Amino acid sequence: MKTKKILITGSNGLLGQKLVELLVRNPAIETVATAKGANRLPFQNGYSYLEMDITNAEEVDMVVGKVLPDVIIHSAAMTNVDQCESEKDNCWKLNVTAVETLISACRKYGVFLEHLSTDFVFDGTSGPYKEEDLPNPISFYGWSKYAAEKAVMSSDINWAITRTVLVYGIAHDMSRSNIILWVKKSLEEGKAIKVVTDQFRTPTLAEDLAQGCFLIADHKAQGIFHISGKDFLTPYEMALMTADYFSLDKSLISPTDASAFSQPARRPPRTGFDLKKSRDILGYEPHTFREGIALLAEQSQL
Repeated sequence: MKTKKILITGSNGLLGQKLVELLVRNPAIETVATAKGANRLPFQNGYSYLEMDITNAEEVDMVVGKVLPDVIIHSAAMTNVDQCESEKDNCWKLNVTAVETLISACRKYGVFLEHLSTDFVFDGTSGPYKEEDLPNPISFYGWSKYAAEKAVMSSDINWAITRTVLVYGIAHDMSRSNIILWVKKSLEEGKAIKVVTDQFRTPTLAEDLAQGCFLIADHKAQGIFHISGKDFLTPYEMALMTADYFSLDKSLISPTDASAFSQPARRPPRTGFDLKKSRDILGYEPHTFREGIALLAEQSQL
């Protein structure tokens, strides 16, 4: 059986780590992890690691030319929505210019590019969204990701775009928390929390997203695919489900709306994804949100 070589960008991030963990279990895949700086994965076996700064065109060309992967799964990006609003040049460099650099390398070496994108390319007026719905971003982060999508779609390489929604999970050495761990910790400490009821999402377990990315890479399935969770929920509902799971005091959770928080970037009110295409073409089937909570509880021995 011929092995397939898959190169991952952003392997130190949440999705990157889950992808490496998933791919190393598959003997038909040769996994090459890349990120800026040192490898932060807690295990070293079953894959090779190379430093690659996606904003350095020479480095990208050198690494892609040396590895000659069949597929690049591009998960590296600047994803802090408010930071993107205040650091527009840096956001564009990481989220758009770097993608153009990867496209050039993929063209030169004949590589299939799977590019990760987001529900924030939509304005959130009419979710859940299908793949063919028209993007209309309302934040600079959303615009940067949409510009990258357009660069990929208008290129002459073989490509897929994997859009996702509100990814949650536990990774090694990660500074950012997620809604489940935040709610659990707050309620255990007896803190009252306010959670919004006017934003709707299909929250995505990081393991599910990794599986969806692998299915696309393995089939070299071309086009846009929506990969997310299947439960259409508000953050308030997610918080209540978390409290229920851990038998914590739900009375500490109070509903509010987005206007209660002053955030530099606008958030689309109602996104979430229709998964029919990914189910039909890829056989993708995600966990429920409750199953996701259980998995996180198990992983962190909560």
